[in-house]
Amino acid sequence: MAIDTPNMSESKIKIQDADAVAATDPTFGGDEKKLLRKLDLHIIPLVMLLYTFSFLDRVNIGNARLYNMENDLRLVGNQFQVAVSIFFVTYLLFEIPSNLVLKPLTPSRYIAFIAVGWGIIATCTGFVHSYGALIAVRLILGVVEAGLFPGLNVYLTFFYTKQELALRVGYLFVSAAIAGGLGGLLAYGIGQMAGVAGYSGWRWIFIIEGLPSIVLGVVAFFLLPNDIDHAYFLTPEEKKFATARHLRHYGVTESGQKFSKNDMLAAFRDWKIWMFCVGQFGVDTLLYGYSTFLPTIIRGLGEWSTAEIQLLTIPCYFVGAMTYMGIAVLSDRMQMRGMFSVIFGVISVVGYGVLLSDSSAGVHYFGCFLVATGLYVTVGLPLAWLPSNTPRYGKRTTGNGMQLTSGNAAGIMSSFMYPSTDGPRYIVGNAVSLSLVAMSACLFGFLWFWFARENRRRDEGHLKPIHESLSEEELAELGDDSPRYKYTI
Repeated sequence: MAIDTPNMSESKIKIQDADAVAATDPTFGGDEKKLLRKLDLHIIPLVMLLYTFSFLDRVNIGNARLYNMENDLRLVGNQFQVAVSIFFVTYLLFEIPSNLVLKPLTPSRYIAFIAVGWGIIATCTGFVHSYGALIAVRLILGVVEAGLFPGLNVYLTFFYTKQELALRVGYLFVSAAIAGGLGGLLAYGIGQMAGVAGYSGWRWIFIIEGLPSIVLGVVAFFLLPNDIDHAYFLTPEEKKFATARHLRHYGVTESGQKFSKNDMLAAFRDWKIWMFCVGQFGVDTLLYGYSTFLPTIIRGLGEWSTAEIQLLTIPCYFVGAMTYMGIAVLSDRMQMRGMFSVIFGVISVVGYGVLLSDSSAGVHYFGCFLVATGLYVTVGLPLAWLPSNTPRYGKRTTGNGMQLTSGNAAGIMSSFMYPSTDGPRYIVGNAVSLSLVAMSACLFGFLWFWFARENRRRDEGHLKPIHESLSEEELAELGDDSPRYKYTI
């Protein structure tokens, strides 16, 4: 039903302040903190464990390299790099389709299936005896792992509002940091099993690190709730409350939370999503290059034993994880993503500048800390930023899938950035990472500027002719295209 339109010569409306509306709701108060604690207690630990072992199974090939993997499989030239990168070919192909089937197949069943699948395949990597077999298992691993991180990123939006998302996505990146540090420790310990049952140490790394994922998959099937309505740990009143928390944000309508082909196509037509995609490609070059080849980078900084290399990676990951958690809390509180994405992108650029400099090993190791400081912030915040600005489910899940697919394409290129022939300083790999992170910081800076400017224009209440005859309900159905919608900057 159309409402009376204002004076067309002024073409202005009063902007609805969703936060102010929510603040007047008497049900929003202390109980919300209790509800968040319940959600965090029952969802976050399992989600973190799933992603920890997923990332561990994905990048442990970098640690296995230190335990004669290349010699045992008679890998020559760039075959190791091909084996690392081939994973991303199938990973990329299946990311968006995996996101689209998450709801129909239900998260508990789908995530449990892929966790068991990747655990079995990762374990089988320890039994390969040729280059061809290694390529085959890496391709299959990419298929089953493709649905996890994109799925978890969207899954968290089923329970948390856009004002809480950065911190919860941050837990996933803390999991990646834990996997990086834990991978070094585990690889050092497991590597000592060389000779047990006639297997090399690198084989035991794959075999043992893949087994927990199988167990987690079974646990996820029983304990992971599909959505708020299926959250077994919430009372009926808490379920209603949790649903109401989402509806208080403008553009989050009942129909908008169902998948729509038009919403999916809208994601492909939105230039902002494509800019997020290009930016994510740049920062994910940093993520995969750093995570997979940090042991190789450190080995090039001095005369270190394998054990020392593994131990020296752990402080870098710790600094990166703690930095992100602190910034994620601040970002959620201030509802600002762009500023922190730019600042910490610049910090990583400075870190790579230090690695490129003709300095001592100690200075270069300090550069590794600078890179880690910016790493998870500049990679993780944009993954919370895009969903925060796409209230309609179909557009959000498609756009986030596009963003992650573009970002993970960097995994193919990053695998070739640190060939052993470029040691000890790996100038090409570090220079490429520096350039692409700088590019991404510029893109995120532009998006920050554009969202802030568009919010100011919408505050002024200007209407486009196409919106003038629409009712309040019809405007809300437009999602982020509505002149009343306010972007997170």
